[in-house]
Amino acid sequence: MPRSLQHDRKLFGVTLTLCLVGAVMVFSASAVTLRQEGGHGYAFLIRQLLWVAIGIAGMFWLMNTDYRKLRQPRVIFTGLSLTLVLLIAVYFLDRSHATHRWIRLGPLSLQPSEIAKLSIIFYLAWFLDIRREPRGAGVNNLRQTLLPAVGTVLLVVGLVYKEPDMGTACMIFFIAAVMLFIAGLSYRYICGALLAAIPVIYIAIASVPYRLERVQAYFSPGADPQGHGFQLAQSLIAIGSGGFTGVGLMESRQKLFFLPEAHTDFIFSVICEEIGFIGAVIVLALFAVYGWRGLVAAMKAPDSFGRLLAIGITVMVVGQALINLSVVLGLVPTKGIPLPFISYGGSSLLGMLLATGVLLNISQHADET
Repeated sequence: MPRSLQHDRKLFGVTLTLCLVGAVMVFSASAVTLRQEGGHGYAFLIRQLLWVAIGIAGMFWLMNTDYRKLRQPRVIFTGLSLTLVLLIAVYFLDRSHATHRWIRLGPLSLQPSEIAKLSIIFYLAWFLDIRREPRGAGVNNLRQTLLPAVGTVLLVVGLVYKEPDMGTACMIFFIAAVMLFIAGLSYRYICGALLAAIPVIYIAIASVPYRLERVQAYFSPGADPQGHGFQLAQSLIAIGSGGFTGVGLMESRQKLFFLPEAHTDFIFSVICEEIGFIGAVIVLALFAVYGWRGLVAAMKAPDSFGRLLAIGITVMVVGQALINLSVVLGLVPTKGIPLPFISYGGSSLLGMLLATGVLLNISQHADET
């Protein structure tokens, strides 16, 4: 008699809690400034809730769809091809904030680079799985495995980088590197890739003035407090002002035209200011539980495809959260990486919820024989 499938309730509950925290904090961080600018104070909240509804519907659909059905080549290559088309299409559309990152859909917008993360995870999980089969070429076969895998990743990374979006490009490359490592990539290739990446990253930063200024501001945050060091300085003021219990929900002062991107990339600063150290610990704990349950799903997955999928999704969510928190706390140079499930932004939220739906389905099949 087949056993009944049960999803991971801890992972499911943590995901919904993060979405709820995000909706509340997006409203708190944006309502006053929107009203001051003559807009509707609930505008960002309504959009966020709309994307939450769409994302949760997609999450439930994928949660109840056997992830092994998504292993078919036609599914993998359709998703990858569509992603490449969207990444190319943004270059023919109007620029927004001096970048080609969004496809506008009426009042909503779609950021293809967020969908690209999930496409690469599926592609690598499928490709590395078939290469690890008994008759496969093996993960460390340069011609049959590494060149096609890394070449596809670099194509996507290059398109995202040229938008320009160096942060997301690096995130995609990092996810791919972890998946290759878990699949059994030799240390000599890992060391070679790291050595090759150093001059590439240096040139990418040094050749673009605003990136170089961000790095300089990171090493000397007080040197230009009214210029490129302004955002980090205001973020640290917000975090320090919150103390242990915070100044109270909706009571942040730094979000009032002091802290740029308060409802998006720097929303954690507002959480720290309004809910204090307690709020910061709660958010960290939620992401820690997500990472824990994701790793459990990966370790108990019934096949290599599910294991690699779970690892890729967990790295995407938790890794992006760690980068965002590090930026907000001044541990790494400033970069536009949203906090998963919490920052305002439909594309990121949709991608994270769809990925979580897949992860929940993998957890249902844990230890399946």
